[in-house]
Amino acid sequence: MGRFKHAFAGLLTLLKKDHNFFIHIICALLVIVLSFIFRLSAIEWIIIIIAIGIVLISEAINTAIEFVVDLVTDSYATYAKYAKDIAAFAVLIASIVALLLGLIIFIPHIINLIQ
Repeated sequence: MGRFKHAFAGLLTLLKKDHNFFIHIICALLVIVLSFIFRLSAIEWIIIIIAIGIVLISEAINTAIEFVVDLVTDSYATYAKYAKDIAAFAVLIASIVALLLGLIIFIPHIINLIQ
């Protein structure tokens, strides 16, 4: 359990520092509930879990990059801005891909429910 101590400390730091991470967690829980409701296939579950994981991982890495950049410089620096902006863009890409995968998976289930 001692090996996980730092990981859980990282999670607590993420939840305190990054409001977006908490929002991603809420969205992930909603998607998981919907996945149970729509009785997704094993392949659909795998895609959903991977998509959620990629978004959460990218958000965690983005926050880590922000901490490191803030550690290195406390004044405005163009390269620091670039690092933060690019890391944030990576989260955006992951979120868009996860949204598209979710739509591809859930829209047919929603259509079947309506019919």
